Amino acid sequence: MRALREFTKGIIERNPIFVLMLGLCPALAVSTSVTDAVGMGLATTFVLVCSNVSISIIRKIIPYRVRIPCYIVVIASFVTIVKLALNAYLPDLYKSLGIFVPLIVVNCIILGRAEAFASRNGVGLSFMDGLGMGVGFGLGLVLMGFIREVIGAGELCHLRVLWKGYEPMLVMTQPPGAFLVLGFLLGLFNLLHRNLKKSKD
Repeated sequence: MRALREFTKGIIERNPIFVLMLGLCPALAVSTSVTDAVGMGLATTFVLVCSNVSISIIRKIIPYRVRIPCYIVVIASFVTIVKLALNAYLPDLYKSLGIFVPLIVVNCIILGRAEAFASRNGVGLSFMDGLGMGVGFGLGLVLMGFIREVIGAGELCHLRVLWKGYEPMLVMTQPPGAFLVLGFLLGLFNLLHRNLKKSKD
């Protein structure tokens, strides 16, 4: 039961983007299309899960004073795997994501989960925590990417989805559009949380 709770909390209750407001830099930068959003979401989830599990396994042998550098080395190792795999098998996606793939190393979500959860819990719970946070982050990216791509280009995964005469709102594919969509979704999540809180009371 607790494992399920650790998984689901990252999707709505503690969504990294819309509740904890972590990882906003890649969220704003790569959410111009659903394809890029899915790629970044999967890459981040892989690193989150693998680093959480690894840190949980070695947590008792890491000296407290050097724990953060150790976490960064573990995270950087998995980011390197992701970077090499994307470059080898999905070069177009790798090129599209650009600098944001290596920057996963310093993503606040991953280091935060390593420090706050994986270093204090067992492997199973750390796995579920990493998976839940990764899925929550990925879904947030896809949601933003969907809105921005459809409104900003009238397309979805390079296929036209809106009527022929639709004039794309190009601002949605630019940085101001990312902030507009983020602000709208933050407001929506706040309203959802308020209603959930009222229903519990």
